[in-house]
Parts: sequence; structure tokens; C-alpha cells
Amino acid sequence: MQIAIITGTSRGLGEALAILYLKQRIPVIGISRKTNDRLENIAEVNNTKYEHITCDLKDIAAVQSTIFKIKEKMTNVAPTEVFLINNAAMVEPIHQAGELDEKELTTHIQVNVTAPMLMTNALLQFSSQEKIPFKIATITSGAAERPVYGWSAYCSTKAALNMYTKTVALEQEELNTDNKIIAFSPGIMDTEMQRQIRTRSHEEFIEIESFRNYKETNKLKQPEIIATILFDILNDCEQIKNGTIYHARDYF
Repeated sequence: MQIAIITGTSRGLGEALAILYLKQRIPVIGISRKTNDRLENIAEVNNTKYEHITCDLKDIAAVQSTIFKIKEKMTNVAPTEVFLINNAAMVEPIHQAGELDEKELTTHIQVNVTAPMLMTNALLQFSSQEKIPFKIATITSGAAERPVYGWSAYCSTKAALNMYTKTVALEQEELNTDNKIIAFSPGIMDTEMQRQIRTRSHEEFIEIESFRNYKETNKLKQPEIIATILFDILNDCEQIKNGTIYHARDYF
């Protein structure tokens, strides 16, 4: 029995990924601040199960509580393979360094870096104890590989996740486990995050007109299309390579 654990399932890419797994009759544990009735309905139609855990990833205690609940659920069902997709993230605060609010910056790092690292760390420990192989994907960004004016926080946290992925993959290879960990850069999608970006001023985000143009010229990919690419990568047992940063653009 396989299980998928996905953060940020209330909308966007996380929701699209959850739908794909549920349609394959793979139970999903969804983690987000808001519930998603659509996923529960899809699970019922496909004779599988969607379980939601309400969690605000900026709250370390809530993340730790969520990890405990996930371990408890997996212990009860004894899966043969687990997919962990660290999808939830935030792009704000957007502004030049020196103009960022300290509280917002701290929250950004907690959601984008600390939470997925805590989740990965704890579940790899669980994997070792229970001898259950994990396939872990963390959603990254092209911004991890180039500086973007106004995105010092976002570029830095996504770059951190890329190096974390490569380092953990190196360790898993040396330990000779069956675990795989990758990062996946989805490119520009038509999501709430993109809408937030388009509301910023030129002073805060110098590339704002380019991002508004993506929407106006229909260059934003639908999350459902991008989710299919990641789903296929994770299920290609022979080709998936530990520590790789996969880019959705390579599949178009």
C-alpha cells in the first residue's frame, strides 16, 4: 500500500497533486491551514481516502504535532512506500533587503525552509526505523538559481532547499537506503502566488511588468499540467535520480 503526504493541498499545485494520487487510488494525507472538501469528494468517488491535518507551517509546535499525527497514521496502516511532497511555500515579503519586516522574514524562513526540513528529517528517521522507502520531492523555483530584485528571501530559501536536497540525497546514497529525494521547479503557474506577485509595486519588485505580462499573454501553466510531470517523475522508479533538481520546462 502506498501513501502520499502533501503540504499545501488547499489549492494550486498541492491540490492538483492530491487529485492525481487519489485518482490512482493512493490515499493522501493533506496538510494545510484550510480544508478542501473537493479532495474528500474525489477520494470517495475513487474508493480511497483523503485525510486532512490542519497545520499552520509557520508554527513550529504545530509542525511537530503534525509530524506525530502522520507517524501515528502510518504506523496503523503500515504502507509499503510513502511519497512526501513538500509543496507549501510563500513568496512574501517582497521588497529590497533593508525594507523587509522582521516578523514577515522570520515567518517566510519558517514556512519555506524550517518546516520542510523538519518534515523530511522526521520522516526519514521513521523510514529507517520502520524500513519503509520514501520518495521525497520538495518544490523549488528557478529563483533558487538566479538573483531577483525584491526576492532576497524567496531566492535564498529556495536555494537552501536545493542544497538541502542534494546533501540529503548524498547521505541516503552513502547509507545505501531505498529513499529518493529530489527537488522540482515547476516554472510559472497560474496560482494564487502569481496573483500576489502581480499586486506588488515596481519599487518592491523590479520585474513586475514581466510577471503581469505572463498572465496577459497566457504564459502561465495550469497546475494540473505541472502536477502530472512531477507525478510521472516520482513514479519512474528506473529513471529517478537522487539529488536531482528537476525542471518542468524540460518536459515541454
